[in-house]
Parts: sequence; structure tokens; C-alpha cells
Amino acid sequence: MGRLAHFLFEEWMKQAPQKIIELAKSSIEPMGYELVGVQLMQRPEHGATLRIYIDQSKGITVDDCAAVSRQFSAVLDVADPLQGHYELEVSSPGLDRPLFSLAHFEQFLGAEVTVRLGQKLHDRRKFVGQIAGIEDTDVLLACENDELFRLPFELIDSARLIPVF
Repeated sequence: MGRLAHFLFEEWMKQAPQKIIELAKSSIEPMGYELVGVQLMQRPEHGATLRIYIDQSKGITVDDCAAVSRQFSAVLDVADPLQGHYELEVSSPGLDRPLFSLAHFEQFLGAEVTVRLGQKLHDRRKFVGQIAGIEDTDVLLACENDELFRLPFELIDSARLIPVF
């Protein structure tokens, strides 16, 4: 995916509405999986994509994703929380794991991340750095030149770990 295409795709990635997250949690966690997060991506020309990230201690297989997809598809058919056409994707969080909550940032203290904000802060929207801590509802991010930024969690649109190989 080209740089511009990746940027445009990322712009449409948002955490799903709370009602959908609660539906996912109540149907997926009893199956023995951790619900890492739920994203709803609106793409005007292609409809919506609902992406569910799952995990478990022994890792995630294609069969795990298929089982969760079948289960959650049935729940969505009954609850009908989304209007119009959408696609459901179930995935492991991968090496570039998305971070959806303050607890996720705390879990990965010291890790390198890319954070995109919904609005500019310090004249920028994108930050790359190491998670230095959590204070109240702010994420502390040590960026270039050891500059420490305080990012209010409510401004964070997306955050992903940077894989270390």
C-alpha cells in the first residue's frame, strides 16, 4: 500500500461505537478470547468494514478467526447495529498491535509506538516515540530528542506498536 493510500485508509479508522464493542465483548469473551479492540472503518465508495481484534495466550489461528466470525456474524444479524452494507473482519492484533485503551498503553510501557491524534497538538497530529507513562487520562510519550509529550487519551484516534525484529 502506498504512503498516500495508507494515510487515507488510516484517516477513516475509528474505534467502533460502544454498543458494538459491548456486543462483541459479550459474544467473544465467553468463547475464551480476549477482545483487544473493535474498529469501524467508513469508506464512502466501499461501505464500512467492522474489524474485530482478538487474542489469547497461545496465539490466534485462522480457525480461531473463523469461529469468532461465525459467532459474531450471527449476533450482528440479530442485533442489527449497523446501517447499510459492511464487511466483518476478524484478526489477531499482529506485531503492530493497535492500542485501544489506557490499559493497553500501560501494558506496553517502554514500547515504541506511532500515535495519530484527531486534532493537532503541538502543531502536529502524528507522534512516534516510547510510552513513558500514564498520568490521569494522558499518555506520556518520549519522542525525538527525549522530548516528552503529554497526549490526552481522548484526542488519540489510533495508536500502534512499532514491531521490533
